[in-house]
Amino acid sequence: MRILRLWKDLLWLLYPLRCAACERDLVEGEKAICTHCRYRLPRTHFHHFPGNVVERHFWGKIPLEAAAACFHFSKGERVQRLIHHLKYKQRPDVGVEVGTWYGRDLLQVPAFASIDLIIPVPLHPEKLRLRGYNQAACFAEGLGAGMGKTVLPDGLRKVVATSTQTRKHRFDRFRNVEHVFQAADPAVLTGRHILLVDDVITTGSTLVACAEKLLEVPGVRISIVGMAAA
Repeated sequence: MRILRLWKDLLWLLYPLRCAACERDLVEGEKAICTHCRYRLPRTHFHHFPGNVVERHFWGKIPLEAAAACFHFSKGERVQRLIHHLKYKQRPDVGVEVGTWYGRDLLQVPAFASIDLIIPVPLHPEKLRLRGYNQAACFAEGLGAGMGKTVLPDGLRKVVATSTQTRKHRFDRFRNVEHVFQAADPAVLTGRHILLVDDVITTGSTLVACAEKLLEVPGVRISIVGMAAA
């Protein structure tokens, strides 16, 4: 055991993990995000407030039970760096860690405690192959751990490849995701309260397209959560 401990300490010294928000070396016991950043990230607390700005974003588009996001997103700030590391720097641990924290918070709110299943927004298989993982699925995995809920990482399928949404205008974003998603197994979803999960909520076009497909299944109710809201 002592040799194993020394070996782990040596690996930590030679290859320290860095905080995905500030790039400082993590100390033992910290995961993905340092303690300093953890308590300074801009939390929204939207899950405590029905009719919050994220929920209102979807009014008139899809029927929702609840909606929220963990962080406020601002360009050039810590949360943008978190998302960048999660999506482009091979740091799936960021999504899992944030999801685990936020899942525990959501569980304290009845609207979210009634969730039956968690489903992430899917990537097209080709994009998944290139990236190696689905960042929304990483966040969903953490939420499932924090809430003690079942995650269906393949509950939705993206059957049509689309161009990136990042630089598109609002109308183009909605048009870009029409008819591109399918529910993998409607029988498993029937009558369930589903938490639909994405990394960043901007126009919400992708989430609306996913929710519309899930709502075709009888008895499905939808709530939405993002890691951040822009």
